[in-house]
Amino acid sequence: MERYEHTLAKLRELLNEGVLTSGERLPPERILASELHVGRRSLRRALGVLEEEGHISRQQGRGTFVNDSIKVPSLGIDSILEHTNPLEVIEVRLSSEPVMARLAALRASRCDIERLNRLAEDTEKAEGPVEYETADGAFHRRIAEASRNALFLSLYDTLSASRNDDAWRRLGENAHCYKRQAVYAGFHRQIAEAIGARDGEKAEALMYEHLSDVQQHIYRHIFPQRS
Repeated sequence: MERYEHTLAKLRELLNEGVLTSGERLPPERILASELHVGRRSLRRALGVLEEEGHISRQQGRGTFVNDSIKVPSLGIDSILEHTNPLEVIEVRLSSEPVMARLAALRASRCDIERLNRLAEDTEKAEGPVEYETADGAFHRRIAEASRNALFLSLYDTLSASRNDDAWRRLGENAHCYKRQAVYAGFHRQIAEAIGARDGEKAEALMYEHLSDVQQHIYRHIFPQRS
């Protein structure tokens, strides 16, 4: 796990436990880094992820503030991730995220839709796998949030932890391949547009098609003879 991911985990814990509450202004980076015993570089990167996910907002001249967000309990099944693999993860995502996309089309706020469009654009403009992975994770999580279903969001966060696995980094949605990134980013744009148009059926179908494409990509790498 990279250093910023440890920092991100610490910040998520503070948010989930209510130590950092809605509307609260975060301490300056120098002080916060000292309190968390982390480097300022990893702190900035972790704060960037939380900002993309909509948990915090930076206001020039005022500071960084905690936004309203859904607080969900841990499912207590983190240990399962030690015994799973990308194929199992994508199968669960295929059975859940299309439904999240359909619900998001019905329940997303205007702010959710605007942020989804920006995140879809970020995945198109990403210049490398790390930058793409950050934007991609934020895009899919925003859809989970916009579904307004705490259990779906908790499930997504649990599955998202698998991104730290080496196998997922080799075979997952980023796959260190610019061609695949372009294909996936195209799906993101179409999904965001469907959600913005309140077309739940289309959003669900596009998300299923998108994740099915990811699944086939994983299969081709694990079972090259079968493909």
